[in-house]
Amino acid sequence: MNNGAGRRINGGVEEEDDEDDVNGDLDAWERTYTDERSWESLQEDESGMLRPIDNQALYHSQYRRRLRSLSSTAARIQKGLIRYLYIVIDLSKAASEMDFRPSRIAVIAKHVEAFIREFFYQNPLSQVGIVTIKDGVANCLTDIGGSPESHINALMKKLECSGDSSLQNALDLVDGYLNQIPSYGHREVLILYSALSTCDPGDIMETIQKCRKSKIRCSIIGLAAEMFICKHLCQETGGTYSVALDESHFKELILEHAPPPPAIAEFAVANLIKMGFPQRAAEGSISICSCHKEAKVGAGYTCPRCKARACELPTECSVCGLTLVSSPHLARSYHHLFPIAPFDEVPSSHLNDPIRKQKINCFGCQQNLLDSGNKAGLAVVCPKCKRYFCLDCDIYIHESLHNCPGCDSFRHSKAAPASED
Repeated sequence: MNNGAGRRINGGVEEEDDEDDVNGDLDAWERTYTDERSWESLQEDESGMLRPIDNQALYHSQYRRRLRSLSSTAARIQKGLIRYLYIVIDLSKAASEMDFRPSRIAVIAKHVEAFIREFFYQNPLSQVGIVTIKDGVANCLTDIGGSPESHINALMKKLECSGDSSLQNALDLVDGYLNQIPSYGHREVLILYSALSTCDPGDIMETIQKCRKSKIRCSIIGLAAEMFICKHLCQETGGTYSVALDESHFKELILEHAPPPPAIAEFAVANLIKMGFPQRAAEGSISICSCHKEAKVGAGYTCPRCKARACELPTECSVCGLTLVSSPHLARSYHHLFPIAPFDEVPSSHLNDPIRKQKINCFGCQQNLLDSGNKAGLAVVCPKCKRYFCLDCDIYIHESLHNCPGCDSFRHSKAAPASED
């Protein structure tokens, strides 16, 4: 019997080894589904139908954790509102690997598009350019500018991957472009790196020091293993270095670069900037566009200084060099200077207090914070006005509205009697 037990044990070990070999042949995205076993979390309702998996609680917890981490480091610090960012995308053969579904470059293109739109929404006075690395050569895909559609369209047409990657060539190219940026602009580089090596023509350490002297903040998101040279570059220039574990982690990492980063003390110089507020031309007007060097029919913007035409805002007049913006752009940048403090979480015992007779509703959407079973849901309270909000309104207030409705209504109620007197 002992021999039989031993054979069963050995057989069990062999079966486990075979299972490990099968899992080892799977791609990363396939192993994710195998490890999570999401089909085991399916539940049936009273009629026998499958209930949809609700990930809202997980999303809310991740959001609250991210908000607390940002608020702990973002208390009254100077931020760069006028940013000049170059996105460097690695298009070497390593970007065609399929450990991300369906491939690394497909995931990068998808989330870079979302990042560009989010970047211009949060930084309307900033500009972006795209640089690609392919066959050991760095190429400027789009010049730095304020049009998200032009950057996205150009990127989607150039997603072929080949050759090796050269980090030094990309840094040299970006350094040459960002050296022409005015001193009030914050110079940044975001590198999306897929390779595990860099094929450089010279000493990359000298290039890193040159970027540091040029006050260029370099950040890297890796899609493979951690590399020393990438970590050293970020440490020397004041950037951040992180490695994406999967697609959702990559999305979270890249969107962290959308808000303005803290300004480095030695680089932060307060300057007065001349800006122009151009008028929108009539719909049927015909004029020569200064940015495209051709006649165009339709609405545009007229520079108040030299009367040249520009297609979009914000931009820099190509004739006189005046920065052209609109008043909504300045208003959207204002909330970064005075962000809303994170709301405090309300314990469920407070909502279910039997002494409290009246129901507690969300001040934003007026929904009852207790569900159908009189169980307390997740809720938060503003530390200033003491108004209660559900988590959906909390996310909307902090990410889109940037004003607390409770505090605003409290100010208006105090201002009304004063105006009557």
